Amino acid sequence: MSDKDKFNFPGGKIDVEWDGHLCIHIAECGQANGDLFIGGRQPWCQPDLVELKDVIEVVERCPSGALTYQAKDSSIKEKPAEENTISVSYNGPLFVRGDIEIENTPADMEGIAFRATLCRCGHSKNKPFCDNTHEAIKFQDYGAVGDNGEGLSNSGGKLKIKQLEDGPLLCSGNITIKSGSGRTAWEGTQVALCRCGASKNKPFCDGSHVAAGFRSN
Repeated sequence: MSDKDKFNFPGGKIDVEWDGHLCIHIAECGQANGDLFIGGRQPWCQPDLVELKDVIEVVERCPSGALTYQAKDSSIKEKPAEENTISVSYNGPLFVRGDIEIENTPADMEGIAFRATLCRCGHSKNKPFCDNTHEAIKFQDYGAVGDNGEGLSNSGGKLKIKQLEDGPLLCSGNITIKSGSGRTAWEGTQVALCRCGASKNKPFCDGSHVAAGFRSN
């Protein structure tokens, strides 16, 4: 990834960084109340125009991990959500939150340790991350989840995501999957999630990546 993909917005108490390589323009930042992010303004982000707590709250809304912050007070750091969740969006990607460890991803993408947006249409040019290609190819899946899973006895902890070569995302940890309607649908500790776009049992892998000729690179 080029440094040209990253922009830093310094402030007196906190700096904000935006990673264009991860952003899919959900616009949680731009739609937020206040003057932190104003489209068309230069610079677009001005951390000193709002309270410190508001900078943190708005940055942590970003679902892709494209936005991160670095407070001058080193004791202020982002913490993972108490529950590891994977939300299956309507005709779109997987929104992941929690204590995330994604195999074979760059160390300088700090935001994806807490928030990530993962491709499930199979055509992103930025795998495993979404790049909005699902819109261009008219990917269709409304995010229904049919299986309940084995259940959970604990929550939180590390959520490990392995990118199986030319295959699914193998997830392990305490995992809650939410359907496209927002329903808590599946709970368990091991799951293989489709990322080729061809499974007949989305969001779960059913082996269709083989016949589809899916390539992870």
